[in-house]
Amino acid sequence: MWLAKQMKSGVFTADADLGVTTIAGDRVGVITRGEVRNLPVYGPGGYLWAPANGAAVLVVKGGPGGEEQCVAGTRPAKAPVNVLPGEVCLYGPGGNSVYLRQDGSVEIRGGKVSISGELEINGQPYQPCAC
Repeated sequence: MWLAKQMKSGVFTADADLGVTTIAGDRVGVITRGEVRNLPVYGPGGYLWAPANGAAVLVVKGGPGGEEQCVAGTRPAKAPVNVLPGEVCLYGPGGNSVYLRQDGSVEIRGGKVSISGELEINGQPYQPCAC
């Protein structure tokens, strides 16, 4: 009883906050309860992302007192269309996207699709039609 009264209660810190970016790039500025600058941006393995100014982002806090922070994700500007559970949709500005579907198909959408390197179709090198 006496020991419990002697212990001070810790200051509450959130583990994550929703913020808005103020500086774009790979190290961003974000306003949550105040502005924090130069935060690193993390994403899933193999995925690079640089949030734009004004994006709603998830700020993850760690360390004692939550002073170590990073930006870990963003809320989609609009709900993904026809994305089923387990599927992946990568999307960017201008309506371009890559869908990885449950049935193993891949849908690529964009104003221009550029391919660098060798292209194989069904295991065979691509040969343009000489029609």
